Parts: sequence; structure tokens; C-alpha cells
Amino acid sequence: MRKILAMAALPLVMALGLSACSSQKTTLTKTTKSEKLDPFAGKGSPYFKGNGPVPFGGGRYHVGSPYQVAGKWFTPREQPGYDAKGMASWYGEAFHRRMTSNGEWFDMNDLTAAHPTLPIPSYAKVTNLENGREVVVRINDRGPFVGTRLIDLSKRTAEALEFKHKGKASVRVQLIGKAPLNDNGKHLAMMNRKLEQGANFNQLIAAVDTKVRNDDVQVAEAKPKRKIAMAGLQQASYDAPAADTTASSAAAARSGGYVVQVATVPSLKLAQSVNASVAAHGPTRVLETETEAGKAY
Repeated sequence: MRKILAMAALPLVMALGLSACSSQKTTLTKTTKSEKLDPFAGKGSPYFKGNGPVPFGGGRYHVGSPYQVAGKWFTPREQPGYDAKGMASWYGEAFHRRMTSNGEWFDMNDLTAAHPTLPIPSYAKVTNLENGREVVVRINDRGPFVGTRLIDLSKRTAEALEFKHKGKASVRVQLIGKAPLNDNGKHLAMMNRKLEQGANFNQLIAAVDTKVRNDDVQVAEAKPKRKIAMAGLQQASYDAPAADTTASSAAAARSGGYVVQVATVPSLKLAQSVNASVAAHGPTRVLETETEAGKAY
């Protein structure tokens, strides 16, 4: 969303298309007070000129290549199981109605966020460690690039987490999974209703994984093997409970696609590792189910 200015060899200035910075213009002959305070001041990304509300979604799935900002390298990648703590900041009016890094439009009144390396769009649970408030956000932008900040949240998210007036807060960010592209925010609203109703983190993951999307297929039924051995993983040898995937199979059939169940395992961490090892071959999901032996994935 945001454009970054980097000095190559004076007096050349190159604008790099990254996100979450400033929309002010910079020249070689004049430096304003605000530009001195903001090392990433530059020309803003495209502005949504349509009438009415800013469209929700409409972008693309994007991970991206490694990139450098102000001498620091960032490497976007799939990060199943991502769970980190750090400082959060927020952004609002200066970037309202501007394009995000995956081609969506930023609306400061939506529950969205910018992260330097997580896939976009994706869902994450953000917890304000200072007051315990939590919310599910849609990550659809790159940033922040200031100091050691972990995540940049929309104005609405900062209000929900009750730190807008402070400007920053200590937070925990837990990646839930890939977010749908074009559902007009209905699924994000459902995710937050589940959170308000007391859903735990694994239930939030299941709520993402069991949603039938028009741009993806669903993990569903195939006869599970009793033992698994995946490339890049230590061999797992145990009797795996059979998962009940009838509902997701039916959903996949309605969508016109087909699915293959790779493995059934008793550990979410192992399931996420298996998921990461096969993700290069096509869309993948981890589902949680209840069996007579307990939870299975």
C-alpha cells in the first residue's frame, strides 16, 4: 500500500511499492517537518475514487519475495503456527481508501491489519496483552517498517483493542489461516462472533478451514492411513483415529471440485507441519474433528 523512498546514488530517488507508510510527496529540494519524522515518506498508493463505501476484499492471494526497507530485509513466507508477541501500532485517515499490498482497498473502519511477512489475505487473532481484549483481523497489507513493531492495525481494530488513544500496545499475534477473497466481510464478522462466544483458538482454525470458498477447495474425505511418513518430517508411527469428514466431502462435491485427505494425526502441531510440507502441490487445509479417541486433525 505504501511507497518507500530509498537513496541509491544521490541525487537519484527510487520509489519502492511497499505498504503502510505515508502519502505525502517528497522532492530533492524541499524536506518538510513531517518527512523528517517519517523515514518512509513517499507518494501514496492508488486511491479508490469510486462512490460510496470502500469495497471489501477483491484482491489476490499473495506471499511475495524477500524485500528490503531501510537496510532491513523481510522474507514473506507461509508460516503455519505463527505465534509472536511485540508492539502494535495503528494507521487510519492518511491511508483510508488506498490500495493495499494484495490489491484490496484499505478501509480504516474495517478490522484489518498490515504485517511484513505473513501471507495475505489471512486471518490472525490479536490480543492486547495490556488489557486482555482480543479480535480477529484480516491481514491484507505490508508493514509496519518502523523500529521493531510487529503489526500495524486499522483504526477500528485499535479501537476494538482499546489502545487507539495510546498509539501503541503490547500484543500477541496468532495466525489462524487463509482468509476468503470476496465474501464482503461476512466471514470475518462470523469469526469475531465465534470469538465473542468463547471459541478457542483451534475452533477458530476449524471455522476457517470448514468454509467453502469460491476460490479454493476443501480438505475432505479419503480413507486415512494408519501410519504416515512425510518428506522433511520424522517418521510418525502410530494408530491414527479415522476422522469424520463427511460434511466437508459434501461441501467439496457441491463446489464442483475434489479433495484428497493426506493424513489423520492427533497433534495440531504435526498436522500443521504436514500441511506445510505439501502446500506446494496445491491448496491445503487442516481440519479439526472429534473422534472416540479424542481430537484429530
